[in-house]
Amino acid sequence: MDGPRTLAIDIGGSGLKAVVLAPDGRMVSDRTRLDTPYPCTPPVLLDELTALAAGQREHDRVSVGFPGAIRKGRVREVPAFSRRGPGLPPDPELVALWTGFELGTALAERFGKPTRVANDADVQGSAVISGHGMELVITLGTGVGCAVFFDGVLLPHMELSHGRFGHGHSIEVACGDHERQKIGREAWRERVLDALDAFEDMVLPDHLYVGGGNAKKLDPATIGPNRTIVPNISGLLGGIALWERTADPHEGQVPAPAPT
Repeated sequence: MDGPRTLAIDIGGSGLKAVVLAPDGRMVSDRTRLDTPYPCTPPVLLDELTALAAGQREHDRVSVGFPGAIRKGRVREVPAFSRRGPGLPPDPELVALWTGFELGTALAERFGKPTRVANDADVQGSAVISGHGMELVITLGTGVGCAVFFDGVLLPHMELSHGRFGHGHSIEVACGDHERQKIGREAWRERVLDALDAFEDMVLPDHLYVGGGNAKKLDPATIGPNRTIVPNISGLLGGIALWERTADPHEGQVPAPAPT
């Protein structure tokens, strides 16, 4: 097996998943999953991911998809983990714990491997785009994520889903899983299609991809032209593409040994 083996981790609002990938993207281990604990503080998440990684095969590097805004390994905002449970309002204590947390460094220290962490939509998009023109990736799960690529280059992450929506919420809330359960599948589908139209008006993409755990609840026949539903496993398979589409390994590094 030539090349590094990648431990790909997908952090979701409802589940934490991991698999080891060969250099060509083949899964060389069984995918493992743990339920996401709540409240989910940084130490709790790190402990859960350490346990998840311990059950996987040997690997050389780590890629992590994170359900929030993260810049150079530092958390800017994470809606899911700022709440004590799905659907609850943000908790000021949790918001303070996560804002500014150096997740990339903390993960690299835990794993002892070269590590990159990026928004989960950025990671999933890295696995599914064609590399031509403006491409928009939307993920539907506990909340709503988005990633934008131009000619295969991942653009700086923007939380477009936090924009206000016609239903009185942000897109993040209106099309999230809590609202889906509250209003029912058909009404939720209509909201999602409205949201996809809004995303297209903002970005003017050449193609739009929809992924995440709730993408399978959409009807492919009615999703619209130039739109593709992609499998949720892409959130893990993007673990290799993340290394290829980010030029510098700044998203999390194993710290240099302290001088003796």
